Amino acid sequence: MRIKANSVVRIVGSMFFCAFFIVVTACAASDPGGECGRKADGLYWFIPDGLRADPELFNIFRWAGEGKLPNIKKMMDNGCYGYSVPVFPSHTPVNFASLLTGAYPRTHGIADGPMHIEGRPLDRVAVAGFSSVAKKVPPIWVTMEKAGKKIFLLSIPGSTPPELDRGMTIRGRWSGWGADIYPLVFQSQNQDQRRSKQGRSARLFFFGPELTHYFSLQEASGWSPLLRSHSVPLEAEIEGWGARLFLCLYDSTDDKRVNYDRVVFSRDKKELLADLRQGEWSGWIPLQLNWNSLVFASEVKIKAIKLECGRDISGADVRLRFFYDNLNRFVASPAEISAEVFSAAGPMVDFADNYPAQLIYSPLDRETFLQEAGMSFDWHCKAAAFILSFYKPDVFIQDIYTPGQMLSSRWWLGAIDPESSRYRDFTASEKGTTLAEVLAMYKRVDDILGVYLAHAGKDTLIVLSSDHGMVALNRKVKLNNLFASHGLLKFSVDPDSGEPRVDWRHSRVIYLKMDNIYIHPDGLAGNWKRAKGREYDKLRKRVITMLEELRDDDGKKPLAAAVKWEDAEGILQLPADRVGDLVIANNPGFSWDEEMGNDLRVFADSQEAGYKQAVFPGATKALWTPFVIMGPGVRKNHEISRAISNIDQYPTILHLMGMKVPDFAEGTQIKEIYEQDN
Repeated sequence: MRIKANSVVRIVGSMFFCAFFIVVTACAASDPGGECGRKADGLYWFIPDGLRADPELFNIFRWAGEGKLPNIKKMMDNGCYGYSVPVFPSHTPVNFASLLTGAYPRTHGIADGPMHIEGRPLDRVAVAGFSSVAKKVPPIWVTMEKAGKKIFLLSIPGSTPPELDRGMTIRGRWSGWGADIYPLVFQSQNQDQRRSKQGRSARLFFFGPELTHYFSLQEASGWSPLLRSHSVPLEAEIEGWGARLFLCLYDSTDDKRVNYDRVVFSRDKKELLADLRQGEWSGWIPLQLNWNSLVFASEVKIKAIKLECGRDISGADVRLRFFYDNLNRFVASPAEISAEVFSAAGPMVDFADNYPAQLIYSPLDRETFLQEAGMSFDWHCKAAAFILSFYKPDVFIQDIYTPGQMLSSRWWLGAIDPESSRYRDFTASEKGTTLAEVLAMYKRVDDILGVYLAHAGKDTLIVLSSDHGMVALNRKVKLNNLFASHGLLKFSVDPDSGEPRVDWRHSRVIYLKMDNIYIHPDGLAGNWKRAKGREYDKLRKRVITMLEELRDDDGKKPLAAAVKWEDAEGILQLPADRVGDLVIANNPGFSWDEEMGNDLRVFADSQEAGYKQAVFPGATKALWTPFVIMGPGVRKNHEISRAISNIDQYPTILHLMGMKVPDFAEGTQIKEIYEQDN
């Protein structure tokens, strides 16, 4: 039995020496760290993705003190708080792995989302960084389950395929496990909004399934009952995740003009499932989905983002959002918990938009994003309350991706961060409105912490942290166009989809996300192997010089550093076997872009306003995140004196729970937050 500090009787006099020795021995056995204090029995850890916190602009501790974030204020008053710095390359899978193992990428093995290794072709992902099997060391939930803890993981990158034997896991996302369904945009095809303009940015992570589908309208036929339309109805057939639907545009206004203002949806042109005006959402509609031959019942919620169609059908701008329930039995372990959580929280809205962002092309997408963001926080709040009250886990770890989606989207960070090139484009009123919307998002994060506080016992640690912040993004650097202009990369572009087709045999250099350049003087076709020798060294040096000399129209340099693969482990703490021939870091304001086009344009203004990958964490405080912790063994009302590293949180939490820190952990315990007897 663990001895609590407040139960140890202070011994005065030598007559109690033996009793004192027994107590100390028992304490040491229960506390491998060699210190004796009150230890936590449980952990509620909230890790919202991309939750920027810095002392200047996103000072959430000041906001909390002003009454805007009451639950964070309560945690500050009853615990410790400060800032945490991500590890390079400030990407979600890398930093979730570092938070949850206390190790650098060189140790846990996650260097990126899509990773390539020798012996595998470069035209496909060899190791998926969001998959649990990619980690080389066990995460905190494996360690805690072995210690007898009951675990529940909700939306945690790197948690699937499930690693828990007795615990519960819902939607690890992007790991390739289960029927992981994403929302879709359906867009009418016209000359101004052709599929070719999006290229691979219409696909999940630029190489997965399409996230925006294009359709053509034609004169409707076979609808029964007939729609009461004052212009000839127009229809299209669309399909998402194996579910086919018909849509029909009709004109409900008797204004003597061709003015299509409503859209209906049906499975069979007989039963109407929804009838919407522009800006309206449907309710949740039941349907059957088919994911790689996995057939299951699901639901979809539809929004008519934009309905602009007149007499000239070729100029129609019809934009629809289909948000599919993210929860099903194939993304839950054990499978039955999907139905239990659904019964309490409803269809899952995990987070707003997608990656890459799809709700950035129409001004009306902004409102749609805000609505999805609200739905995602509603769902996560209800789900957390149900999970904590019904399953009563000892350890509950939860992520929501919406904060990072919001701060990287087109609509918000540019009006808030003076480092953005578009900051001056906004009026003071617009800046105020935008900041209020971001503050409202932080308030929803605070609401979920309120659920934790309401359910936590006196021996529960409550932690708020994040994987990375968000830097203002101004310009994208299309490196593959640069390499092509120097004859180092050969490709063609599909005229319909806009997607490039790389001629690997005749390409010697290529950039692949998020920070890797692959180089081979004999070509990159087939199974990739690292080159060596004089020609390789000469070509690699040429590429480095090319990057160092690169400047935009304003004379600004995008490159912060180019590190050779053999130096990546020592300089960047990255695993040498999972990086390219060069690892490149970009200066704040720039991002590397994998896309390529026939115009060979290298620099392009970014539609997205925020970014984080491949920026050195020490280059800007915009990458900082919050670290707030309260519970047994933690000092009260203490501001941490320095910015810590993400890898420091893991050993600190394990110590506070009386657990031995594994040898692979590289973080340092934050001892200043411990109570005196801890």
